[in-house]
Amino acid sequence: MLSIALAGKPNAGKSTFYTAATMAEVDVANYPFTTIDANRGVSYVRTECPCLERDERCNADDCEDGKRYVPIELIDVAGLVPGAHEGKGLGNQFLDELTNADVIVNVIDASGGTNEKGEPVDIGEHDPLEDIDFVEEEMDLWLAGIVENNWESVERKSRSPDFDIDDVLADMLSGFGASPTQIAKVLRELDYPADPIQWEDSHREELARLVRERTKPIVVAANKIDVAPEENVEKLLELDKPVIPTTAEGELALRRAAENGLVDYDPGDKSLAIGDDVTDAQREALEGLRETMTNWDGTGVQGALNYAVYDLLEHITAYPVEDAAKWSDGSGNILPDAFLLSDGSTPVDLAYAVHSDIGDGYLHAVNAKSSREVSDEYELEEGDVIKIVSTN
Repeated sequence: MLSIALAGKPNAGKSTFYTAATMAEVDVANYPFTTIDANRGVSYVRTECPCLERDERCNADDCEDGKRYVPIELIDVAGLVPGAHEGKGLGNQFLDELTNADVIVNVIDASGGTNEKGEPVDIGEHDPLEDIDFVEEEMDLWLAGIVENNWESVERKSRSPDFDIDDVLADMLSGFGASPTQIAKVLRELDYPADPIQWEDSHREELARLVRERTKPIVVAANKIDVAPEENVEKLLELDKPVIPTTAEGELALRRAAENGLVDYDPGDKSLAIGDDVTDAQREALEGLRETMTNWDGTGVQGALNYAVYDLLEHITAYPVEDAAKWSDGSGNILPDAFLLSDGSTPVDLAYAVHSDIGDGYLHAVNAKSSREVSDEYELEEGDVIKIVSTN
């Protein structure tokens, strides 16, 4: 399962974002380090279900009238403060939690209502632009420290006649989630001395930055747009970085209202329908939230998760079935499963995602939409429905 980590300074709204996206109860309070131990839960990315192409909707548990929700892991970790890479605050614990994440959502307080340490200040007093590069810089310096601490072993191994810097660095950084392919691509971008003994701090810091960019891409969730000065959000959107305006509190309120039958709303909807059984105060609050959603294209919580998976990680959704005509499994369930795969994945990759035995016994695959057999090298597309024929 893909893993998304929520990062950022304390009190930016990470735990509220986490609760809204998972509906799991966690401590949420207006002071730094409310979160100490990382919270882990299941959230979802949203896409269009292929059942929209049929006369009837599927009966999958994670499909709401054609709105398909595919599970991912969401991690809410302790807030980051300046100097976290040196161990300040809960820095080392925070950064350690990020090593297994595939992508990071940097939740910032777009209202400017918290300073660099996460302490409450007047709305607009702090410039949220200062929080954009903050997480990246702390992660880069932390990883550079790891590289520095292990560099003596690289120098020692370089004396071996079969020394290969690609292999050595891939082994050293595997715990950070760096694959040999990613390390090879990074080294092609980096101008460095052939002899590791001649490397300087600047080389190691640049290596760390490039590895972090490739292994831990970041999307910014500009949170608290319901109270943020509009000019703050506009400035953030002008940056040459992916920024999604969000209101985690608004999303959480809608999720709870929907559970209680007060609104018609599914995560990722651009608006909501207010029911009849609401008080005047509730209606006023919901109408204000609807206006915010109109201005910023929804609450942004689902949008940030979707962007992280489908855009930054470049993943697609594929649906394995046993019956190509009915798009069902052996029990007659229509489109029961959905898998997130890297762009460029093949039917063989899908087979292994279903189960290693299915992959080992792979024979061929059929595109259920066209009822045609596809080659082993066929690149799957978003929404493909695939019948896998296997000996197992």
